Parts: sequence; structure tokens; C-alpha cells
Amino acid sequence: MASSKKTDSGFVETIKTIVWALVIAGVVRTLFFQPFFIPSGSMKDTLLVGDFLFVNKMAYGYSRYSCPFASADFSPCPIEGRLFASEPKRGDVVVFRHPVQNVDFIKRLVGLPGDKIQMIDGTLYINGTAAPQEPAGNFTEIKEPQGAQGTPPRCVNDPVGLGGTCIKQRFIETLPGNTPSDPPVKHDILNISDSWMADNTPVLTVPEGEYFFMGDNRDNSEDSRFPQSVGGVGFVPAQYLVGRADRIMFSSAGKSLMYFWTWRPDRFFKAVK
Repeated sequence: MASSKKTDSGFVETIKTIVWALVIAGVVRTLFFQPFFIPSGSMKDTLLVGDFLFVNKMAYGYSRYSCPFASADFSPCPIEGRLFASEPKRGDVVVFRHPVQNVDFIKRLVGLPGDKIQMIDGTLYINGTAAPQEPAGNFTEIKEPQGAQGTPPRCVNDPVGLGGTCIKQRFIETLPGNTPSDPPVKHDILNISDSWMADNTPVLTVPEGEYFFMGDNRDNSEDSRFPQSVGGVGFVPAQYLVGRADRIMFSSAGKSLMYFWTWRPDRFFKAVK
């Protein structure tokens, strides 16, 4: 009899432990950090397909999209606007909810409210001034299906057969800070073609309360250069910001994190710049 009671007590304690673990995980997931897995190559070479990171949800405050499973029609967090809002910085790598597609995107913030953004021959202009680009050699990778989507990369030297070396031109771009007193932000960008359709745009003025995002892999990114009417991102209102990507925790070049032979140890715990 005593043994039966002890077994029942042990079972109840196990259930309690599981419940509390789920509660703690839910609180952390909702308030502090959100896991994010990089599915595409739009942010190369800052982020590679298969990078796994945690998004800092405290960086910009909280909106209805800060909660897990939130959508345009429903959110477990019925928040109007943003709580504890903080202004993002130009150059931040940000996860945001696509205003129409209802999926999370990750891009670099290049345009603040009121900024005038334009691309001219592949060079980014902010308020009429070019963001300087310095040649930084080539970015190379194997031409092969990448990640769960199995999409091969685009290359400067295409056509490249599977298993061949895929080359992209790499530059270091310098973005101005939010204010004249802020330090500039340097980061890598990649170039594939000098005649891609988004290498030249009209002047795009960022509305108040909204932001302009671009991928670092400039010729392979669906971002704010394309309006939502043609499947792009367009301007992103502040309420759709989820958080800032600060550090890569894990990375795998295979279709699954379980493929240990494809792990990239040199990217574990690497800061996102």
C-alpha cells in the first residue's frame, strides 16, 4: 500500500515538473527570446541557411506579434501598439512579421521613419548620400541544394554544375547611425548581378512609424524594395517588429539539425553583425 502511494506521489511530482517546465518555457518564449531558424540565403554571408539563433524580444518592446502563434486575426497577447517600445537602430538585423503573408522574416534595417531610400546601380542611398562599399574579396560556397527547401544558390559565375564552386562578390557596406553622433555600422553585403531589377529603384520615403528592410544578399532577397502588391515586403509598421537577432547559437549545413556531420562549429555562439 505504501509503495502504491509512493508511486502515485512520484507520478504527480513528475507531472508537476513537466507543467512548470512548460510554463517557464512559455514565459521565456513569450517575453524574452524566440528561436529562429534561417531557411533561405537572403542574409548571406551574415546569416547562412541552417543558422539557428534566438531573437531578443526585449530589444524593441512588445506588440501583439510578440506572442507565439500570433496572426493578423488572432493573438494570445491583445496589445494595442507597443509596450515598453524602444527605437531600433539602423543596421540592426531584425525579425519581423510580414504584414500580409503572416510569416516571420529576418532582414537588416536600413531605413528609419522619414528616410529617403534609393538604389542606384546596386548602391544604397540614404537621404541622398551613398552608403560606401569597400571590396572585400569573394564569398564562395558549394553549388548544392541548401537547407530544408533544397534550393541551390545563385552565383556570379553561373552556370555552375552541382558540386562546383559558387562565387559571389563581397563588399563591406557602411551605414550611418540613427543620429550624427552614433557610430556607423559596417557589415558585409553580397552581389550577384549588376543588372538585377532591384538594383535601381525610385526614391522611397519611409512613412512615420514604419521601417525599410533589405537582405544582405542584395540580389537574392525579397524585401522593402518590392511593394506588398507584387509579393514584396514594402514598408514595415513598428507593431510588426518581433525582435533583434544578436547571436547565432548553432549552425548546420544539412537539411536537419540532426545531421551532425554537417554542423558548422565555427559559427556556434557567433555574434550577428
